Amino acid sequence: MKDLVHRLSKILENDKSYKPEAYLFVVAALGRVLQTLREPRHVTGRELLEAIREEAEEQFGPMARAVFEHWGAKNSLDFGVIVFKMVDEGILSKTETDSLDDFKDAVFFESLFDNTSGYQLKEGRGSASYRNILN
Repeated sequence: MKDLVHRLSKILENDKSYKPEAYLFVVAALGRVLQTLREPRHVTGRELLEAIREEAEEQFGPMARAVFEHWGAKNSLDFGVIVFKMVDEGILSKTETDSLDDFKDAVFFESLFDNTSGYQLKEGRGSASYRNILN
């Protein structure tokens, strides 16, 4: 763990494009994927991007986009850049076929909450009052 912190610190010293939380979130999403595997293997960029989406829905709900943008991640490619910075620092590894293009998803933010996610805001005591104002 100490080595991870040291290596992340080196990345953050040289580039302030993304907040530390973005890097830690990618590590958490990677852990999410690894827990689903029957046997250890390399995780693709597409798989990691899907895990980032799932982790975001679970942790941040409809605020995910705002959280990501606060961290400096404005699109799916930003997560690819984060991953490749960690690869360059020796935190993560890649294969010869891995590329930044694996993280291209034109509708990444728009598809954080599609119709199949089932995420719904819970109605509170004042919800009906606000609904009446809006109607």
